[in-house]
Amino acid sequence: MKEDGSPPVRLLVVDDHTLFRRGLVALLAGDQTLAVAGEASDAGEAVRQAAALQPDVILLDNHLPGVTGIQALPGLKEAAPRARIILLTVSEDEQDLQAALRGGAHGYLLKTIEGDLLAQAVHRAMRGEPVISHELTGKLVSAFQTSAAPLPAPAERDPLAQLSSREHQVLEQIALGASNKEIARTLQIAETTVKIHVQHILRKLDLTSRVQAAVFAAGAVKAHGEPRP
Repeated sequence: MKEDGSPPVRLLVVDDHTLFRRGLVALLAGDQTLAVAGEASDAGEAVRQAAALQPDVILLDNHLPGVTGIQALPGLKEAAPRARIILLTVSEDEQDLQAALRGGAHGYLLKTIEGDLLAQAVHRAMRGEPVISHELTGKLVSAFQTSAAPLPAPAERDPLAQLSSREHQVLEQIALGASNKEIARTLQIAETTVKIHVQHILRKLDLTSRVQAAVFAAGAVKAHGEPRP
């Protein structure tokens, strides 16, 4: 149980390697804010377990026998619509990253992640924040730029010009991978205020999620050095 008395985050762990899966389950069991509700070794079993258990978060390997984790995303989302799905994989392939995010995954983490950081990522996903391994940030920007619509001509209005100074600061922090709580601490404002700024940023930039905002911001940093002040 969490410190605030709320129930732990219920997890479904999906991985075909029994040794890794059991080790991961044992690791997660050491965190009282998390609870492993079930395990699965392939996509079919994962969909059945997701439908029966309705977990909060699904930790999903991509390299499963038969149907891959990415291919299983539609079925898992249908079976457990409220679940946050995080790919936990060894693949650093840009196409896998892009396909996972397009398929509706809420995060993409490498199996090299430390246990405490994985627990933090689970809680961040529950708050609707993007969880992408830092090693993949450059590939995330590249994947988004490849799939995004062509950039407007220089003469057209710069979408960043719509943001206020404070929204620029929040967007810059999002590009650095900061959570709402970390942004609030850095900018010395309330966390609820940060959430409002994020909503305004998404609306003004015509984005639908923090993942897209993080990619957009990272792209701005890559192109201009930092988001415009």
